[in-house]
Amino acid sequence: MTRVRALVYLFALGATSCGAPLLKLPAGPGVPAPDGAGLLDTATAACRRVSTITAEISVSGAVHDSRVRGRLLAGLAAPASLYMEATAPFGAPLFVLGASDDDATLVLPRDQRVLAHGRPDEVIEAVAGVPLGPSDLRATLTGCPTGALPEVAEARALGVNWRVVGTAPAQYLRREGSGSWRLVSVVHPGDDGWRVDYANFLGDLPRSIHLVSTVRGRFDLRMDLSQVEVNVALEPSTFDVKIPPGVRPMTIDELRSGEPLSR
Repeated sequence: MTRVRALVYLFALGATSCGAPLLKLPAGPGVPAPDGAGLLDTATAACRRVSTITAEISVSGAVHDSRVRGRLLAGLAAPASLYMEATAPFGAPLFVLGASDDDATLVLPRDQRVLAHGRPDEVIEAVAGVPLGPSDLRATLTGCPTGALPEVAEARALGVNWRVVGTAPAQYLRREGSGSWRLVSVVHPGDDGWRVDYANFLGDLPRSIHLVSTVRGRFDLRMDLSQVEVNVALEPSTFDVKIPPGVRPMTIDELRSGEPLSR
């Protein structure tokens, strides 16, 4: 991907992550907040205008109880396209992932393996532990709610500086010192639930993102975005991954086992 090409790397260290601290969220039932849905609408206006985003992403944390750190290259476009690459400091990339709509291809050049025509959400979850397809991943990286905005009746006030909008997910808004409101956390409930915290906003978009699963050991990832560009033209060919000759096919179950990535 010419526009965002850069040297990036990702490697597993094979240790349990201690994890970065999560944002402390207010507790309690709260009181009805008629302004909640409107505040969420205003706070996420900038991210909802993002149709494409490219970024260099510094990653640290753990996936499936193995610590990871490094840098990724990502490009995403509406409605559901994704390009992601991780290369070592020297030699061939560790993996290249491209997806459009319901079709994803992952190439492991060093292992000469390929998973072709997989489901994007399954491939992303197998690689990173995060249960997101390209569309939801773009929303998550830009600090946007996924799905329709909640109704006014679903908003609660937890003190003067906090609003919680919705329940599944629960979207936490915090009043900043300037008086503006930010979406700072989204909590997805359930047995395999997860949450995302946002910080370091620039141009109303977050630059620091913390993704944590409620299932212990599944994923705990801190992502810091740099070299961010939004709404730049990305050709459809950006998301096509070229399959080199001589590679061997791989199944989603093999990828989930972690064995191909560990090599």
